[in-house]
Amino acid sequence: MIANCLHDLTAIGPGGLPVVALALFLAGLAGGLTHCAAMCAPFVIAQASAAVGPGGTLSRLAGAALLPYHAGRMVGYATLGALSGLAAGVLNQATGLRHVLAALLLAAAVLMALQALQRLPGRWRVAPARLVPAWLLRPAESLAGRLTARMAPLLATPGGVPGRAQGFGLGLLLSGLPCGLLYAALAAAAATGSALAGAVAMAAFCLGTIPSLVGVAFLGRFFLRALGPRFQLAGAALFALNAAVLAGTAIHLSA
Repeated sequence: MIANCLHDLTAIGPGGLPVVALALFLAGLAGGLTHCAAMCAPFVIAQASAAVGPGGTLSRLAGAALLPYHAGRMVGYATLGALSGLAAGVLNQATGLRHVLAALLLAAAVLMALQALQRLPGRWRVAPARLVPAWLLRPAESLAGRLTARMAPLLATPGGVPGRAQGFGLGLLLSGLPCGLLYAALAAAAATGSALAGAVAMAAFCLGTIPSLVGVAFLGRFFLRALGPRFQLAGAALFALNAAVLAGTAIHLSA
């Protein structure tokens, strides 16, 4: 049973994993521009400022790529996806409840829909506090703040330039910061029903977040000021599309 939950790529049907992976990639793109870029800006800007020396545009882009940092994030997200997929797969097979994975997909769809509502413009925007009780949000926000403050010293090195191991470790740690977008992605990854499929799904999510973080590292705060607000509505549309796709997959799986 556990062996099947380790490497099965078809627990939600032969086309299920590509659909979930694509949905999470698009969620990463949307969330990267409207959430991750702002949340991780201090870390990527600090790393890029230390790593980018004198040179032309190509040199600056190479320094802003922060490959060890993104490699650490990829490993962290893939590991979380593998653990969630394995746990859901074991639960699905142990209980014999055929709707466990469908329920997880539906939960991911609801969380994606909430992400869309939070990105609507103006008076249509729905704040998290109106959807989730404050006593549930406050511990996660407090934990995220404490973790961020404690991670900041990781950027301080004797020479001022983050090493590869340090960048990798920072990316690995930041991949576990609690946030609603991460919970939505993990719910979808868990619905794949296996460790390998969950890792693939979360790797796709991580890939989606990389372009915006590279933009922040290359252009700094200007990227957030110039592009961030413009992508709010597009982000809401992408999250709404993801919610519809995941809900449709859940319905198809439970039929």
